[in-house]
Amino acid sequence: MPRYFKPLLFCVFCLPAGWWCYQVWAVLYGYPNRLGPDPAKTLALESGEWAIIALIASLAVTPLRYLLGSPWLWQARRMVGLFAFFYAALHFLVFLLLYLGLDWTALGREIAERPYITVGFAAFMLLLLLAATSFAKAQRSLGRSWKLLHRAVYGAAVLAVLHVVWIVRSDFGEALLYAMLVFVLLGYRVLHKILPPERRFVWRR
Repeated sequence: MPRYFKPLLFCVFCLPAGWWCYQVWAVLYGYPNRLGPDPAKTLALESGEWAIIALIASLAVTPLRYLLGSPWLWQARRMVGLFAFFYAALHFLVFLLLYLGLDWTALGREIAERPYITVGFAAFMLLLLLAATSFAKAQRSLGRSWKLLHRAVYGAAVLAVLHVVWIVRSDFGEALLYAMLVFVLLGYRVLHKILPPERRFVWRR
């Protein structure tokens, strides 16, 4: 792995959250508001967007590893996956704090009554489970079951895409792009599994 790859990737994924923190601080201390007329909506949309970007990036690691012949990419998968959970958690907290005022009863109603929130919350819970079991100790404890459990990331990606598609009311371009990327990345895994070795999409020297 190139020496600066992981630190650079870490900084890239930290930048959005750092920017939002700075902007919230600026608003609280009387500086110009750059989060738009509805800061809560801006934070909710952008944190959700970065959650699905990181989730798609984590799914892309395995195909890129084979297509580029770069096994070292595998070492970045856990970090990117944890960033997907981090931004999903921010997205959830923005909704709970700024939209529902930390009203857990209201949250229960929203999950039960609004299908797009139901699927979004289900995706978040899967990511929470994956994040909690992403460390070496959990791998050792779960043994062979660990890999099976972490295939739940595929379900989380599908649910996240459904959440985005359900929310969009006019411009479906971005939502369809996410859906297409998830479809391609999951489709690659299926083909890699069923095709004979000589016909798989892999880097050949």
